[in-house]
Amino acid sequence: MSTDQRYPPNSRYHGIETAEWTEADGRTLVYLRRRFVPDPARFVSFQEYRVVEGDHIDRMAAAVLGDPEQFWRLPDANGDLDARDLEEIGRRIRLTLPEGMGGGSSGWGGAGGA
Repeated sequence: MSTDQRYPPNSRYHGIETAEWTEADGRTLVYLRRRFVPDPARFVSFQEYRVVEGDHIDRMAAAVLGDPEQFWRLPDANGDLDARDLEEIGRRIRLTLPEGMGGGSSGWGGAGGA
């Protein structure tokens, strides 16, 4: 089925295809197909962020990406399924360009950065 255009380009669900399920009573339900978390190696790093006391994923996204609703980009870039894992004090979080932007290798070896 066609790509669901109900989600803006900055949504993690933008571009996810929809599918339909027909209930026994004939009612049709439209749903989003499964979203797979991308391989972190597909992202190009531009900086690193060290988590400090009181950080929460949405506040970090606001501070480093300029938009708290972009919090989902942080776990995607760091290979974490649970965003709360990124709130560990002292953890270094990889900041990346959006998927598909940039070129070459990710340059991420787990060290360096700002």
